[in-house]
This record gives sequence, structure tokens and C-alpha cells, in this order.
Amino acid sequence: MPEESDEKVVRQRGLWFEELEAGVRYVHAPGRTITEADNVLFTTVTMNTQALHLDAAWSDEQPPFNQRLVNSMFTLATLVGLSVTQMTQGTTVGNLGFSDIAFPKPMFHGDTLYAETTVIDKRESKSRPGEGIVTFVHTGRNQHGDIVATATRKAMMRKKPMEDTN
Repeated sequence: MPEESDEKVVRQRGLWFEELEAGVRYVHAPGRTITEADNVLFTTVTMNTQALHLDAAWSDEQPPFNQRLVNSMFTLATLVGLSVTQMTQGTTVGNLGFSDIAFPKPMFHGDTLYAETTVIDKRESKSRPGEGIVTFVHTGRNQHGDIVATATRKAMMRKKPMEDTN
């Protein structure tokens, strides 16, 4: 057991249920530049054989983009992932569901995804004391500021433990 000291310790974590505020927009950093390797690995690991993600020669001849697209499921996963450190690291119980997922513009190899999250609703759980349900809206933008992905997510969040003084 470590010796006690007067050293102040700050542990990185997400926000407790009580700290999340409806109507607040949380901007996450850093962004994530998507590489060809990211896209091909994700696409093959998930058994998605879509040529628009894998076949450069074929995709180069397919209008309107004439290049491979980043797998939209990778975009969604990365969008949510970019929010974890600031919002839910160690404070979430789990996802309850996703809705209203949209990809208004595609991502391409070399694009950078930036994420922000707005809390649109929160309520205490009726069946699980010490937890609450939060509705997040995630928005992803590319390096030009274009919205490339949006998703609404409900998550079960932990309330701040009584003994936690940090």
C-alpha cells in the first residue's frame, strides 16, 4: 500500500452525471487525421468488402467522388471515440443506443475529423440508483469545418460517488 502524502493527485476522467449540463457544447481535442491504413484495416476487420473502401482503381472511376471513401462506421466510431476522454472516461456504465445517425459529407484519406458533443437531455435513472441517463448529440467536422457525421447517443452515466472529493 502506498504511503500517504500531502501530494495532490489529479486523475483524468470523464464527467459525472451531475457535471454534465444540458444545452452545453463540449469541444474535443485533438482531432484525428484518417489514414489509408486506418480505413483499410477497419474495413477488412469488420468484413466490409465494399469496393468504395478497398479498391482504389475501381473507386477512382466512380463519380461523384472518384476516390475511395472512408468507411462511415469508422467515422462514427472515431467521432464517439474522440469524445471519451473529456466526457465519459471511467464515468459511463454503457451505451443504451444510437439514433439519428447521418453522414452529410464523406471523409477521404488524409481528412482530419474534429468532434464536439452537446448534451440535450439528462435524467436520473428510475431503476438504478447512483446512475442517470444522458442524451448526447455528437457532431463531426472535417478540417474545412464541413459536417461529416452526426449521431444521437443515449448512455447510462455514473453519479459522483459520495466518497469522491476530487
